[in-house]
Amino acid sequence: MKVTSADIVISAVKPEQYPETHLPEFALAGRSNVGKSSFINKLLNRKNLARTSSKPGKTQTLNFYLINEVLHFVDVPGYGYAKVSKREREIWGKMIETYLTSREQLKAVILIVDLRHPPSKDDVTMYGFVKHYEIPVIVVATKADKIPKGKWDKHLKVVRETLDFDPSDQLVLFSSETGLGKEKAWSVIQSYM
Repeated sequence: MKVTSADIVISAVKPEQYPETHLPEFALAGRSNVGKSSFINKLLNRKNLARTSSKPGKTQTLNFYLINEVLHFVDVPGYGYAKVSKREREIWGKMIETYLTSREQLKAVILIVDLRHPPSKDDVTMYGFVKHYEIPVIVVATKADKIPKGKWDKHLKVVRETLDFDPSDQLVLFSSETGLGKEKAWSVIQSYM
């Protein structure tokens, strides 16, 4: 997809704040600091539309990005080791769960995992949660540029096995540094629209 416009339209914490449109939405989920913002920026050909940070837990709301006036990306707070209180994590969890389980416009969850490491317990939980609610899922294995090409298959096998990956789902090898997987990611996203 050729991106001609991309803007953050709202940061929401509850359903009444979600955009009132019927446009398809794609939620981006992943552990804190896995590279969700870098993925968004690479897909949208923007440098800093989604703010990246070396400090985990930067995203604390559901951030709706309107792309080409035809779809929304919804960046959700990262899970895992963000340095926030247990209470705050519970609030984020409820906010994310409410969005994922009640939003009719949601077409798929894009689950971002780090190819360099086996998916975390939280990644496995998120994948299982999405599968339980029968929401289509696109797994994006990012940071491929950090691993020699000859070892990609081995690492992808670990991702599939750890997640107990459903072959009907899509798995995209990606690098926000080199752009590897960008076209495939767009083609998979468009197939759900």
